[in-house]
This record gives sequence, C-alpha cells and structure tokens, in this order.
Amino acid sequence: MNHTRRSLLRGGAGLFGAGAATTLAGCSGNADGDADGGTGGAGESGEFDEGYAAFFTLNDWANEIAGDRASFQDPVEVGQLGHGWEPDGNLAADVAATDAFVYLDTPEFSWAQDLAATLRADYDAVAVIDGLAEVEDELIAWDHSHADGETEGGHANGDGGGDHEDGGGDHESEGHDHENGGHDEDREQYDPHVWVDPVLSAEIVDTIATGLAEADPDNADAYADNADAYAAELEAIDAAFASIAETAARDVAVLAGHNSFQYLEDRYGFRLHSPVGVSPQNEPSQTEIADTIALVDEQGIDVVLYDRFESPRLAETIVENSDATETMAVSPAGGTTREWNEAGYGYLDQMTEINVPAFERAFDATAE
Repeated sequence: MNHTRRSLLRGGAGLFGAGAATTLAGCSGNADGDADGGTGGAGESGEFDEGYAAFFTLNDWANEIAGDRASFQDPVEVGQLGHGWEPDGNLAADVAATDAFVYLDTPEFSWAQDLAATLRADYDAVAVIDGLAEVEDELIAWDHSHADGETEGGHANGDGGGDHEDGGGDHESEGHDHENGGHDEDREQYDPHVWVDPVLSAEIVDTIATGLAEADPDNADAYADNADAYAAELEAIDAAFASIAETAARDVAVLAGHNSFQYLEDRYGFRLHSPVGVSPQNEPSQTEIADTIALVDEQGIDVVLYDRFESPRLAETIVENSDATETMAVSPAGGTTREWNEAGYGYLDQMTEINVPAFERAFDATAE
C-alpha cells in the first residue's frame, strides 16, 4: 500500500546559564497552572501572535492549531531531537519575549522543564502549556534494562541529541542527569515518546488548543476548529495502524535500534524485537545480535527496521547475516532531517510516508 496523508484521511474517518537566569529575574507575578497545564496570556503588547514549542512535533502541532492567528518556533536545530538537546544561554530570554511556550513536563526534556518553571515564576504574561497534562495516566513505564523492547510496565500517573541527521552511528543522547532539582521524580520512569501514538497525540493536540484558547480567548473557536481538523487526520493514522495489526501475517518485527515505539505496541498489539532495547545507551552484545538473526530466520522476516536518527549499520549487519533482504527506516517523529524539512514534511507526513509503510512491510500486512 502506498499511503499519503490525503489517502489516509479519505480512508479513515535547569539548563540555562547563570546569565540567562539573571535576565529573567525580577519580573512580575507567579501563576499557578490550571487543569490543562496552561498559564499566562498575551504578552506585553496585548496581542497573542507568537510562541515557542519545545521540539519538532510540538512545534508542528502548535502551528497547525494556531493557523494564521499565531506562529511558533522550534529552538531545536534540524537533524536533532529535543530530548538530550541543550539550549544556548539566550533561549530563556527569547521565549520570555513571546506569548506562549508548549512543552512536555518530563525529565527527558529537562531543559524545557527548567524553562517552564522560570516562565511560571517570573513571566506570568507567557502562557505555559504542558502537553502531558491530560495523558499522565496513560504513560508507559520505561524499563531500560529490557532488551526485547516489548512493553512491560503498563500505565501510571507520571512519565518517563547530538546531530543524528545522516545516521552517523551515535544513538540519541537520552542518558540525562535526572538530578535536576525539583522536577517530578516519578516521571523519570516513563517513556516520553507518547507522540508516536496518534490517539494520545490527539489528546495532546486538544490540550494545546485549550491552552491557546485560554491565553487568547478571542480566537478560541479558531483554535478548536483547527484542532478538530487535525484530529481527523490523526484518526486516519490510527485507522492505518489498526489495519496493519489486523492484517499482519506475522506477530513480530525486528527493529535494529532503540525502541521508541512502545506506545504503538501498547495501542495496537504490535511486538517489536530490538537487540538494543528502549535505551539508546545500550549496546547489543554479540549474543543479542545472534539471537536477533536467528529470530529473523525463524520468522521469515524480510525487512529489518532501523531508526532514521541512528546509524543503519546494525540493521545492515543483521540483513547480511540472515535471510532478510532489506532494511527500512522508521522515524521516532521527534525531529526532522534536512531532506524532510526541505520537502515540507511535518509530523503527519513522517507517520504516513515513513512509518505506516515501514510497519506494513515489517509485519507483512495487506490492505483490507
């Protein structure tokens, strides 16, 4: 099957430097977060027209929801992922000069947690919107020791770098120091890659729309309409993954890289075997690689998946030493590449043009 966004829609229904912290001191007021994780409102100009979102996916969603009412910027450079990334000393002041900041309150984005805390304390004119506010009970435990990459921990109330643009061989930097002063320690146990699940993504989109509406009531209806339209496209992606699960010829696929797709496994019953596991700090042993090669041959797997933001070398090694014939990239959808950026790919494009076809091939699924 060759899906595009349109075809799916038709088919479906403390990292600031001391100087930066000083520039934010002495500003007015404290603001408490509301139920949707939002605080603040329009900036000093009295007009709500710009903001920042913590990484590629949130930035894409915020711009889709804002439409022509406001524009959002992504501080993370093309080719990098927001978790494991560190801002320069000017970002705090730049964000504080806008009207909104959208982020995920999880230690995997500890720099964004720090920035949100500073904005809430010192800049009550900036709306601070936590995308995880309404999905905390649906987050998945992240067991870094589990090599097979299968979901183990279930749901609970809490949450779980470098330029990888050209698959240069280094895994994303997720091994952060979680001793980040005052952040919710419970959330360290949970996988942050919630955005790969289109159902949970729709909830986050709704949370962002609600936060923007509270900050900019004059355009609340427009934000709600844009969020509803976007949710329809997410429903189409949900339908595509559900179809893959229903028509899959095999119940396991191999991902030769760290597993960012536990939420898809949990939602659709997929099983991804990874010799690396969920942590990019893990390096597979020769035994784990040999076991993966044996699994490929036993299951008759033709396609070995790899993370586009990591090196394909492990996938290539498995193909070279097994009966598999092809490697195929998947995207954790938390960043973009130069190629995708130039092609105008947003989150929906990565899911429909990259991930849906790759999962179809890996699970040998057929159109209903």
